[in-house]
Amino acid sequence: MKAVIIDGYVDEPACFGVPPYISPYIRYIAGALRERGLQETDISFFTIDELRKKMVHAAELIKRAEIVIIVAGMTVPGKYLRSTPINLAEIESIFSASSGLKILGGPIRLGFSLEGGKKAESNLINSTDVTICQKDIEAFVYDILEENIKNIEECQHRFRSVDEIGRWAVKGTFIIKQHPDYPNVMCELETYRGCGRNQHCSFCTEPSYGSSDYRPIIDVVSEVTGLYEMGASYFRIGRQPDILSYHARDKGGQIAEPDPQAILSLYKGIRNVAPQLKVLHMDNANPGTISAYPELCREIFRTIVKYHTAGDVAALGMESADPSVVKANGLKAMPDEIFEAIKIINEVGRIRGSNGMPEILPGINLVHGLMGESKKTFDLNYDFLKNVLDSDLLLRRINIRQVMAFPGTLMYGNDELVRKHKQVFLKYKEKVRKDIDLPMLQKVVPAGTILRDIMCEVNDGKMCFGRQMGSYPLLAGIPANLPLGKFIDITVTRHGHRSITGIPYPLDINTAPASLIQELPGIGKKQAALIYSQIPFSDKDDFLKRIGNEELLAYIKL
Repeated sequence: MKAVIIDGYVDEPACFGVPPYISPYIRYIAGALRERGLQETDISFFTIDELRKKMVHAAELIKRAEIVIIVAGMTVPGKYLRSTPINLAEIESIFSASSGLKILGGPIRLGFSLEGGKKAESNLINSTDVTICQKDIEAFVYDILEENIKNIEECQHRFRSVDEIGRWAVKGTFIIKQHPDYPNVMCELETYRGCGRNQHCSFCTEPSYGSSDYRPIIDVVSEVTGLYEMGASYFRIGRQPDILSYHARDKGGQIAEPDPQAILSLYKGIRNVAPQLKVLHMDNANPGTISAYPELCREIFRTIVKYHTAGDVAALGMESADPSVVKANGLKAMPDEIFEAIKIINEVGRIRGSNGMPEILPGINLVHGLMGESKKTFDLNYDFLKNVLDSDLLLRRINIRQVMAFPGTLMYGNDELVRKHKQVFLKYKEKVRKDIDLPMLQKVVPAGTILRDIMCEVNDGKMCFGRQMGSYPLLAGIPANLPLGKFIDITVTRHGHRSITGIPYPLDINTAPASLIQELPGIGKKQAALIYSQIPFSDKDDFLKRIGNEELLAYIKL
């Protein structure tokens, strides 16, 4: 049997799979296929971006394959630097080219939309011979290959077990070698899924995965072992709603008590089996957990800082600073509790790390269009962010979006405020970008900061755009065309609302164009033209003698 797996990309609150990330779904499916007897050579993997390049051999493989599997779904869609998620027309086109079993799954089972503020549609595709997995696609793929199942209609839709994932995650590690970005692939790691709260946020899809099913620490470490042996060196512990609640102890309250020893064992275990890893980051942290157990969470964040890599981000699901909205939607924490969570993460993590970024900073997620929202909500959110800025606390990222309502959530059918407040939302968002994001970014990475290991990803006109590998990496624009896939160090020179401009560090002053020289700290077009006219310089003494700017020596190469 031949199988083709197509990554249409996923973006969920607790799982990310847009390049250079590869989601757990892809690896689990590959592992399930292997356990059913397929050899690695029987399993082909493509991203939707690869298929858009009209790859002839990919089309042939899809045509001949006995099973074609598409993973897709954006429950919190964003903007992506160089990848575009699959759309419904492309799904139809791919499946129409196949004569084998056609299986669609991932978060798309919950509904489909490519942008926030629009209701997710549950009517997906017109093809009658396509099976849309209503639970876990990896379990469905595994079951459909059982010998006593005669046709696809007999196959039950079910959730996979923790034990199955323990096996499939390891067996599927080989698939990362087929990713177009390999070896520069960020492997999203799952610790658990499903929300353990008694009351869920009105818009959240995480409860659709059932109760929290913690993976054993040894299983996660074994998966990292396999990925590391396959050449992976970039990891994010991202597939969970709250890293602080991993193996938490239920004491009968609203929020389970964190277990610092479990987090220590996890991080230490990963470091032991992947000693030369390049990135180890995290994603979600519940601010309510930090507020309820501040000392235990301080201990956990100290562990993370000890074993992770710098530039990490703890994404806090704040959603709103309006107490009325918090109550109406069952949100996780009140504004004062979130402010304390931001302070605690800053206490532990704002020190600058080896790659030029702070060790770990909080990120804030704000959602608009929720029940109970009024025009006052926008003012309360802005005032909260301004207070954070004025209190000299750092935020790495402020994510502002309009709610996407999915069937089965309380928000579905109650999202009329999205349209009602659309213009208010747009003006408020621009005000936050200008008044909060820009000065915040200037604090996080001041001009003159050296950022290490920026991967060049896109050349657009005379600019190259790149990012560090990591969790919510900062976008850097470099005013030159550079080889894509190359890693360089840069000096931060200017700031945008959500991105920075930088130049290669150290800058080879004798070969640099004037466009890069004028980006040096404190240098404008006039002095850049003067420096450029004096090239070449024999050494630093010659440079000082003719230019006389000693501060520039920290950023140039001679």
